[in-house]
Amino acid sequence: MYDVPFRTDIDTGFADSVVSAARTSLGDTLRSVIYFTPSEMDVLYVRQDLYESRARAVEAKARLVEFERIGFAEAPIRTALSPPTDPDSIGSYDFTVRVHGEGFVVRVLADDDGVLLTTDDMDVDAFEDAAVAIRRFLDGQ
Repeated sequence: MYDVPFRTDIDTGFADSVVSAARTSLGDTLRSVIYFTPSEMDVLYVRQDLYESRARAVEAKARLVEFERIGFAEAPIRTALSPPTDPDSIGSYDFTVRVHGEGFVVRVLADDDGVLLTTDDMDVDAFEDAAVAIRRFLDGQ
C-alpha cells in the first residue's frame, strides 16, 4: 500500500499540511482526505488501493461531501446549544465522527472550510489528535 497525492486548486502548502497532519495522527488506516466548502470540494489524498482513478475517487467522495455539507447549516444550532458564556455549556464544537461498519468519517469545520477524513476501522482516540491539528490549519486558512 502506498499513497497517491492528487492535485488541488487550494494552496499546495495548506493541502500538504492537512494531509501530513492526518497521516501523522492516523497512519496507514487513513483512507482519504477531502477539503470542502459549501459549494466546492477537492480530494487531497486517497490511499492507492481504494480507487482505480482520480475521477472514481472524486465521484465516490462527492456523495459523502454532499451529506457532510449539512454541517455548515448546523453551525448556528451548535453555537446556540453551547454558548461560550454559559457555564453549563458542554463547550464549543470540535469535530464530528461518524461510525460505519468498515470505518469512520471525521468532519472538521471552521467557518466555510471543512475537511473530511475517512479511515479503516481503528481506535477512536487518534481522531482527536488529527482533528485538533487540522483545525489549526483551517483556522489559519
